[in-house]
Amino acid sequence: MLRSKLVFAIAPDSAYSVKLCAIIELIHFASLLHDDVIDDSTLRRGKISINAKYGNKNAIMLGDILYSKAFYEISTIDSNLSKIIADSVLKLSLGELEDVELSLSFNLDENKYLKMIEYKTAALIEASSQCAGILIGDNSDKYKIYGNCIGIAFQIIDDILDVTYNDDTLGKNSFSDLKEGKATLPYIYLYKKMNKQDQDLLLSLFKKELDSKEISWIKQKIQQYSIINDVKEVVKKYANKALSVLESQDLQLELIMKDMLDRNF
Repeated sequence: MLRSKLVFAIAPDSAYSVKLCAIIELIHFASLLHDDVIDDSTLRRGKISINAKYGNKNAIMLGDILYSKAFYEISTIDSNLSKIIADSVLKLSLGELEDVELSLSFNLDENKYLKMIEYKTAALIEASSQCAGILIGDNSDKYKIYGNCIGIAFQIIDDILDVTYNDDTLGKNSFSDLKEGKATLPYIYLYKKMNKQDQDLLLSLFKKELDSKEISWIKQKIQQYSIINDVKEVVKKYANKALSVLESQDLQLELIMKDMLDRNF
C-alpha cells in the first residue's frame, strides 16, 4: 500500500485523497493480475493467484474491468490528474513490454534494467506522489521526483528479497526472478564479479526450475562477492536523492522512506 501511504502523507486533508487512493490501488491490482498471467505465477501474497485459480482469460478480463473503472473514476476528479495517471499506465505497460523483451536473454545492461523498473514499477508510485501534490496545490516536481526515486528503490529492494528471503516470508516463491527470465540487479552484479566457469553455470540456470542445491550455490556466491551490499548502495543512492528534494516539514515522507529501508534490510 505504498502508493496510498504517499497520498495520505502528502494530502491528508484533501477531500479527494481517499478516492485517489482507491483509483491507484485499482490500477495497481489490475497490473498485478496481468503481470501474473505474463509470468505464469501461481502465488500472489501467499495465496493462489487469480490466473492459477480461475484461468488466464478471467484474470485478464478482471484486470481490464479494474482499469476501466479506475479511468472512469479519475475522469470525475480533475483532467490534470487524469493525464498523469494515464501517462503512468502507459509507462507501466511499456515497462512490462521491456521486461518481456529483456527476459529473452540474460540481460547485463544495468541501465536498461533500471529504465525498465522506472517504467514498470516506479511510474505509478511517482504518479501517486505527483497527484497528491496537485491536490494540495503544489505543482512543482518535488513530489514527482520523490515518487520516482522511492519507486525505483522499492523495486530494487524487492529484487534483493527474492534472493535473500524464503517463500513463507515473501508470500511467493523465492528465487522466482531467475526462473522467470528476470536478470535483476543482484544477478547482473553477481555475473560481472564471477569467473568464466561460474558465469557459464549461472547462465545455465537462467529460466530453469532451481533445485535446493542450485539455490544454495547462488546464495553462496552472492555472499562470497558481497552482492547484497553492492545492490544496497544503489538503493541508498535513490533514497538519498528522494530525501534531498524534501523540505523540513515533509517528515512523514522521510519516515515512509526510512520504514521501507529498515523493514527490509
